[in-house]
Amino acid sequence: MKPITFLGKLYLIPTTLGEMNPEDVMPQTIKRSIDFIDDYIVENDKTARKFIKSIAPDKKQAELRLSLLNKHTEVADYQNMIQPLLEGRNIGLMSEAGCPGIADPGAVIVKLAHEKGIQVVPLVGPSSILLAIMASGMNGQSFTFNGYLPIDASEKKSTLKQLERISFEKNQSQLFIETPYRNNKIFEDMLATLQPNTHICVACDITLPTEFIKTLTVNDWKKNKVDLHKRPCIFIIHKF
Repeated sequence: MKPITFLGKLYLIPTTLGEMNPEDVMPQTIKRSIDFIDDYIVENDKTARKFIKSIAPDKKQAELRLSLLNKHTEVADYQNMIQPLLEGRNIGLMSEAGCPGIADPGAVIVKLAHEKGIQVVPLVGPSSILLAIMASGMNGQSFTFNGYLPIDASEKKSTLKQLERISFEKNQSQLFIETPYRNNKIFEDMLATLQPNTHICVACDITLPTEFIKTLTVNDWKKNKVDLHKRPCIFIIHKF
């Protein structure tokens, strides 16, 4: 008779969207999960440990086992990362900011967990994408997150026009992000490229004390100055 193998569970643990008190945005389920999980898959060792300490200060850092999942991680390493699950231990998957698997490399681990028959447990926490569409006044029933737009000026202009056209034809809000130090530049490009009556929502520093969320037409934005330099932002456009 073959012995029964108990698999661990993969917990998707949200993190804060910036420097703030986790208690302001995190439910108690996050702390309870961190209290009993010692194995983690994270993007950055230092920030992950800092977050864990802020949530569970009594947790012994020396007992934590962290695997790094980022752009330098080899596909061949994925199997080793989930090995604790196959041995019956739980793993916590953390994003650098926000919810794991949403605009985040963690999705590859979640996919692998499903393939191995491992239970995936998503925990509640802040998602800048969902919070932005909630607060935008745009179409929360049909929207697309497009990630980063092209850096090349002509390609970026073409993409903006394409997203504007799709938003009008499908009544679908179009979300995207930019590297924070390029925020002001892409916002200038949007104002120069999009039609005057197209709506733009700028949602930056979401959940932080400096939170700024505003939706205006292109024409009205040209009358309002805002500095978005090095502030994490979600941009949404919609031509109604």
